[in-house]
Amino acid sequence: MTSTEGVEGGSIPPDADWSRLMMRAQDGDGRAYGSLMHAISPYLRHLARRTGLMPGDVEDAVQDVLLTIHTVRHTYDPARPFAPWLVAIARNRFIDRLRRLSRLARRETGLSEAHETVAAAETNHVERDSEARRLHAAIQELPPAQRQAIEMTRLQELSLKEASAKSGQSETAIKVSVHRAVKRLRRILGGDAS
Repeated sequence: MTSTEGVEGGSIPPDADWSRLMMRAQDGDGRAYGSLMHAISPYLRHLARRTGLMPGDVEDAVQDVLLTIHTVRHTYDPARPFAPWLVAIARNRFIDRLRRLSRLARRETGLSEAHETVAAAETNHVERDSEARRLHAAIQELPPAQRQAIEMTRLQELSLKEASAKSGQSETAIKVSVHRAVKRLRRILGGDAS
């Protein structure tokens, strides 16, 4: 039975075959590792669809699981069945993805016809300049550590690691400062503080 037959027929995946491939892969057999990744992919797609992921998210979710397996492959115990280990990893990654997508969907706002207005080009330019001046003025009102964190990560687009090295603060301290600065900026600019 191939892995695809196991998925489409609804039967149990070929765990013994996958276990052997994983054992060989753990011993350094690259061909066995490639065969395993190829063999489990259809099964992972099936699991992703059963979990409730939208068709457009399935392939990304499968790739996420394959990367996770690559990262934690050393944790597989050859004395135990492979399928439960695989399903546990896949289920956790799929649930994480569903949670992330759900959070994103809650933050999105649908557009109505009222949102579809077009102002004159010069008005947009003036409004953008005015908003930019307001934002820069608000940034100047921040405490020094928060101002520095915002300027480095948002305006200069430095990574946390780069900002940490440049400022001498830990990455965690930079993250906290950015979070607090964004919250304070929302308050200053009259937006939601949550």
